[in-house]
Amino acid sequence: MTHLKEGDNAPDFTSTISTGESVSLSDYSGKKLVLYFYPKDNTPGCTAEACSLRDGYSELRSQGYEILGVSPDPVAKHGKFINKYELPFELLADEDKSVMNAYGVWGPKKFMGRTYDGVHRVTFVIDEEGKIAKVISKVKTKDHAAQILDEMAGV
Repeated sequence: MTHLKEGDNAPDFTSTISTGESVSLSDYSGKKLVLYFYPKDNTPGCTAEACSLRDGYSELRSQGYEILGVSPDPVAKHGKFINKYELPFELLADEDKSVMNAYGVWGPKKFMGRTYDGVHRVTFVIDEEGKIAKVISKVKTKDHAAQILDEMAGV
C-alpha cells in the first residue's frame, strides 16, 4: 500500500476534473486539502463515501478544507456521478493511474479469494504547505466526513 506518511511532501500531480479542466496540487497551495482515493463511481461503498463528504461539506469547509476525490473513472462518468448525487466538490479522472501510483494507492487487492490490481481506499489530508498531515487508510465510508474531522481535531 502507500509508502507516504505524515510529514512527507505530498506528490505533485496534474490531471483532469469532471469539467475537463486541468487541476494540480499547486492549485491548492495555501489551503488544506482532503484528497481521497476510491475505486469506482456508483458503487455502494464509493457512493456512501462521496455522500458522507457531501453531507459534511459545510463543516469541512468551515474548518478550511477543500475536497478532491480521485478514481480511474473517466471525466464523463465523474460528471454524471457529481450531478446524480449533487456533490459540491470535484472528482479527478486518473485514467492513466499516475496520481494513484504517485500516492501508492494502486496495487494488489484481494476479493473473494482473487488477487487483482485496484485502487486502495485511502484519504490524505494535505496541509497549506503541501505536506501530508494525516493518512487515513481505514476509511469509514458511511461516516467519512466525521472521521476526517475527528482525526484532524488532534493535529
